[in-house]
Order: sequence, then structure tokens, then C-alpha cells
Amino acid sequence: MPRILVVADTQWVINEVKSALSLPGFEVAQHDDPRTLVAAVGEQRPDVAVVDLQVGTMGGMAMTRALKEAAQADDFPDVPVVLLLDRLADGFLAKRAAAHSWLVKPFSPHQLREAVDAAVGSKETIQQP
Repeated sequence: MPRILVVADTQWVINEVKSALSLPGFEVAQHDDPRTLVAAVGEQRPDVAVVDLQVGTMGGMAMTRALKEAAQADDFPDVPVVLLLDRLADGFLAKRAAAHSWLVKPFSPHQLREAVDAAVGSKETIQQP
């Protein structure tokens, strides 16, 4: 069962993500403090992080980079990140931040499920010997 960590502080974004991923076979948790995100990922070990573009005073790009840098440490998961962007032009920044994929809000439930499924699939591929 894939574990998904939703990182957002806007209720409508949280509701949309939870609604799209509230299906059998998915476990969805929520986190709203970007300052403790790396620690939360280290503890919870999600399969995918769905990160909003702006959470509190920290941008989604910075959170993605922080997770990627932490993944270079021993015994820290390399968690694929699906970024939720406000505009298509931010895709350039998402790519530079090494996000696995990104969606522009508003997104459909189908688009989000496809992005999460692809991220989980890429993680499983990477972990195979």
C-alpha cells in the first residue's frame, strides 16, 4: 500500500489531494510545517510526497531540494516529489528542484492519481536490484 505524504497548509488543496487519493490501496497522511518536513519524511517513510508550491514561508522548490539533499545521507529515503504548481511556467523551477513530476492547480483527481502512480512505480524500479 503506497504511503502518500501531503504537504500543504491550504485546506482546499489538502481536501482535493485527499479526495483524489482516498481509494483502497492508498494511505494518505498530512503535514503542514515545511521546517519539519525532512524529519517527518525520515520518520514516516512515505512512498511519495505531494507538495504544494507554497507552504507557510517556504516554497515547494526549497522543500523538494531539502528532501533531495537529505536523501544523499545514509538511511534516508529518496522520496519522489509531485509538486502542485500555481502556473505552468513554474514547471521550469520544479524541474531544477528535481521534482519527479508536477501538476498545475486546479488538477483533476485522475491527473493526480496518475502522477502518484508513476512516482511510486519509479521508486519501485529504482529499488530493484
